[in-house]
Amino acid sequence: MLEFCVYATAPTAQKPLHDCATQGTVHCMVLNDTVSTNLRKGVLEYCVLATIGDGEMYGLDIANGLQNRGLLTSEGTLYPLLARLRRNGLVETSWQESAQGAPRRYYTLTDTGSASLAAFASVWETFSASVSDTLKSTTGGTP
Repeated sequence: MLEFCVYATAPTAQKPLHDCATQGTVHCMVLNDTVSTNLRKGVLEYCVLATIGDGEMYGLDIANGLQNRGLLTSEGTLYPLLARLRRNGLVETSWQESAQGAPRRYYTLTDTGSASLAAFASVWETFSASVSDTLKSTTGGTP
């Protein structure tokens, strides 16, 4: 995703305030992919647990739901994560026949997975509020 920012030069400065701007340039393209990627990596596991929390789900349905919300950029990220969640006892799987072809693996939360999701949810509220408050205080407005 690209974001357009405006950077001005300080009246007494010889160089622009932002190093991607050149003399006389007022617009600069800034990639925010790194920030988005790091945020997704930090919360994706819990978003997967939350998605599965409503009941048994097929992997492709999990991927589509997360992609529609902008939380997953590639299915290739999801399946290793699901395997790790299974190994750690947070989800369990079952195979079911499919009318469209091969049997499908379905995922459900275990009690441990539900407890982990609940713990994350309680911490997330406080954490995200703290981040928002910090951003508001340093930027003088809403984040």
